[in-house]
Amino acid sequence: MIYYDFHIHSCLSPCGDKDMTPNNIVNMAALSGLNAIAISDHNTVGNVKACMEVAKEVGITVLAGMEVETEEEVHILTLYPTLEAAQEAASEVYKKLPAIKNRPEIFGEQVFMDKDDNITGYEEKLLISPAAMSMNYLFDVVKSVGGIYIPAHVDRHSYSVLTNLGFIPDDIDIKNIEISRMTQDVESYLAAREELLKYKIFRNSDAHYLQDIATPEAYISDISELFGG
Repeated sequence: MIYYDFHIHSCLSPCGDKDMTPNNIVNMAALSGLNAIAISDHNTVGNVKACMEVAKEVGITVLAGMEVETEEEVHILTLYPTLEAAQEAASEVYKKLPAIKNRPEIFGEQVFMDKDDNITGYEEKLLISPAAMSMNYLFDVVKSVGGIYIPAHVDRHSYSVLTNLGFIPDDIDIKNIEISRMTQDVESYLAAREELLKYKIFRNSDAHYLQDIATPEAYISDISELFGG
C-alpha cells in the first residue's frame, strides 16, 4: 500500500508558511510515514522540481501537482505523470492569471527554492487569483498532458464546486473528488449525498503548515493506478 498526501502547499503559495520548504516538507512527510506526496501550490508548479530532488535522497515519491482556481472560483486539484507535463499545464494556467502584483505584506511571500532550501527568487504575480479559464477549459488542458482532475475539498464552504455551483457538472468527465479532513465521518457525509458515491474519493491534508501534513491513513495500491498505468 502507498500512503499518500497529494495536496501540500509549499512556501511558493502565498498562504503557505515560510517553513514549507522542500526539505522540511519531504522530511516531515517521511517522518509521518507517508510513501508519496504531491506538491500542489496555487496555480504554479515552481517548487515541485526541488522537492522531487530532495525526495530522491529521502526515499519517498513526489508527484507534480497544482491547485488551480478556475473562473468559477472553484479549486481543482490536478496531478501529473511527469514534471514536464505539469509545467506545460502550469504555463497555460499562468497565462490566464490576471496581471495583479503580489503584495507580500498582505498576502505573503511567494518563494522559489532549490533542493537545499536556498531562495532562488520570488513570484511577483499574485498566485491566489482565479485564472481566466472555466472548469471545462481546465479539464481539457489537464487531460491533454495526461493529468488527473480532482475537484478539491468539495465538502468545504469556500472554493468548492458544490458550494459555488451546487452540483458537479455532468458535461465534464470527472471521475475523482477530494473530501477534506474537515469531514471526519466520510461514510455519513456520502450517505447524505448519494450522488457523490460514483466518484473515487481522495483524502488529503491541504497542508499550509508542516504540522498539518497527513498521517498514514489514505492509501492507493500503486502510483501507476493514478494515471492508468
